[in-house]
Amino acid sequence: MNLFNTFIMKAVSHLPKWFATPFAKPYVAGETTQEALKNVSKLNQKGFRATLDILGEHVLSSNFAKNITNQYCNLYKQISDEKLNCTISVKPSHIGLNISYSEALQNLKLISQRAKDLNNFLRIDMENSLLTDQTFKLLNECKSITKNIGVAVQAYLFRSLNDVNTLADSEFNARICKGIYKENSSVAFNDRLDIKNNFMLIAKSLVAKGSFAGYATHDQELIDELINWIQTEKIPKERFEFQTLFGVPMDGRLEELINEGYAVRIYVPFGPDWFDYSIRRLKENPDIAKYVMKNFFKNG
Repeated sequence: MNLFNTFIMKAVSHLPKWFATPFAKPYVAGETTQEALKNVSKLNQKGFRATLDILGEHVLSSNFAKNITNQYCNLYKQISDEKLNCTISVKPSHIGLNISYSEALQNLKLISQRAKDLNNFLRIDMENSLLTDQTFKLLNECKSITKNIGVAVQAYLFRSLNDVNTLADSEFNARICKGIYKENSSVAFNDRLDIKNNFMLIAKSLVAKGSFAGYATHDQELIDELINWIQTEKIPKERFEFQTLFGVPMDGRLEELINEGYAVRIYVPFGPDWFDYSIRRLKENPDIAKYVMKNFFKNG
């Protein structure tokens, strides 16, 4: 399977878009804002919260970064107009962090101001570990604009527990995820059990600090462990929510969580950059290749 994964990883970026469509289609909420908002509306009707993310990252054009910034600002207005239960998630490199810190800060301040004006929330996504310090710095600077802002924390990074212990307080809001970027073993756990244990340690630290947490995982064993801990410690349901990616099958578990009174938020990516997004995810994690082929033969 490793040789097969490697072959697919190298070949897929040279193949036409139709090859990636069976892989991407279930997990991307369309190419346009209208498609994405329709999907959010459907999720809301089923009791789910949502967060929208325009696909793209590592932008090197100031004009393009500004255009994406404007799209996010307009998206807040559309969410407000349609009265959707939906926030926004932004990757710093999508709005200029690979150009300069000041570029990203200027654009993120505009988005933060729009979030404040429309009484909505802004999540700053975490990318590879080379951008972690700058991402936390962006968070702290934009807190002067709005308190309705949070960040993502990656459980596979060695540093993350210390970051939470240092930064978290009653106004801190973190999305805990395992982490998807390929990182060196000098900075990240590789063992799944180690990552899961660190996820739980971060979750417990956030509670101790009085922070809000989004538990972003599709690992049902981890969800079981979280619920057992939540129930044992009697953690108030308003202090956390469960989060998953759009389109990932969970065998009815998410509906069960909602029926049990837990909040569940779906992360909804969309946009014309779906193909590049899919290829990057594949290159960062070659194991995804088997899912590409599974969906290809299932849906093709």
